[in-house]
Amino acid sequence: MMDLLETLTDELGAVAVLTGADAEEKSQGAWAPMGTPLAIIRPANTQEVSRVMELAHAAGQQVIAWGGKTGLVEGGHADGELALSLERLNAIDSIDPIGGTMSVQAGVPLQKVCEAAEEAGFFFPLDLGARGSATIGGNIATNAGGNRVIRYGMTRALVLGLEAVLADGTIVSSMNRLIKNNAGYDLKQLFIGTEGTLGIVTRAVVRLHSKPLSQDTGLVGVESFENLPKLLRHMEARLGGTLSAYEVMWDGFYQLVTNEPAAGRSPLEGRYPYYALVEAMGGDQEADTPRFEHALMGALEDGIICDAVIAKSDSEREAMWALRDDVGQVLHHYPIFTFDVSLPIADMEMYVAGLEASFDATWPDNKLFVFGHLGDGNLHVIIGVGDDSPATRKAVEQIVYAPLQKIGGSVSAEHGIGLEKRDYLALSRGPEEIALMRLLKKSLDPKGILNPGKVLSPEN
Repeated sequence: MMDLLETLTDELGAVAVLTGADAEEKSQGAWAPMGTPLAIIRPANTQEVSRVMELAHAAGQQVIAWGGKTGLVEGGHADGELALSLERLNAIDSIDPIGGTMSVQAGVPLQKVCEAAEEAGFFFPLDLGARGSATIGGNIATNAGGNRVIRYGMTRALVLGLEAVLADGTIVSSMNRLIKNNAGYDLKQLFIGTEGTLGIVTRAVVRLHSKPLSQDTGLVGVESFENLPKLLRHMEARLGGTLSAYEVMWDGFYQLVTNEPAAGRSPLEGRYPYYALVEAMGGDQEADTPRFEHALMGALEDGIICDAVIAKSDSEREAMWALRDDVGQVLHHYPIFTFDVSLPIADMEMYVAGLEASFDATWPDNKLFVFGHLGDGNLHVIIGVGDDSPATRKAVEQIVYAPLQKIGGSVSAEHGIGLEKRDYLALSRGPEEIALMRLLKKSLDPKGILNPGKVLSPEN
């Protein structure tokens, strides 16, 4: 390792190689532990990433790529290894206003991508709570979802082309700008959602959308779970394709974010088992707002919802979204376990009821919080049982994950597999699928040096 670090320092400069206390300071993750790498390498461009991988491959040195370090499943854990940070690849290369695309380096924060698109008169719809620090390369590597998947899809749907560096340093440049391109295999898919195990994304071409000219947001109280999918379909039908977000909060989570010590307060007078945050984006504020109001009024008259409040200003809209985004309040109940699961909407009520029963039976004083992107079939489950020992973690994971296999659910909706969910991958993927994943890994990374041990467990 020392010889490798000396070579990298000579070729890339001292600014590109961090060790000791400097590396430890840079190793703080937002949620999941990153470990303390022996060194952090900070290349400045694709060619330098290529050189790092070429040297690491020759030395058999394992490398873990880092973006904004906001992952939740230990996908960037690099204890005792070489971490490759893409933070210096932080430029927006170009924006094509005719084609509606942006070429961007992997280390650019998501928020900067969104702001650059807006300045150019466009809209980049990917949105998530870590927007200020999560990088576009990390979003691509994990196929991030977020709040607007119901309309715009996952990150995969927003990437037209990309550039990646393979384990041996080979640069694969597929910076496609075309919406339609069926010329052979779509190679970018090898690197989207594979968590840096098959290659390191260094640049990408993302698709921009027309900037919405209207935005309407409402928060509603719902008495029964069966009315949540009814409300979803009701709003989809009446908003003419403009529904952009449909977020649901169970009462436990809602009370957490609307009472002290949280800063938020409920804009609704009553208390309900469920709360839905509904948002539409369209092209004519004068026409779209009455349509939005009429749709919610219809839901109220039909008994689908019990109460509703519509944001009348940007500050009111931001306050509503702040409730949904205030996930940090769960830290008051630390230690906690966080989960990100996907399942058919029709099975959600029974699934959550099963969790409640199992947790109450084992840990009567538990704290369970449920919320998420219900329109996408994605729930976030956070549970505190007063203990975070390995044995307790395993018991909690069994309760959360075991029911998903029978109902065709997924142990990971949008956060990825990393280390935390690796042992449960077989609950959501068949043996043939996992075998094919291993074949791809062996083909692209025969020495197993790219983010080793993540997603797929080591073979005996």
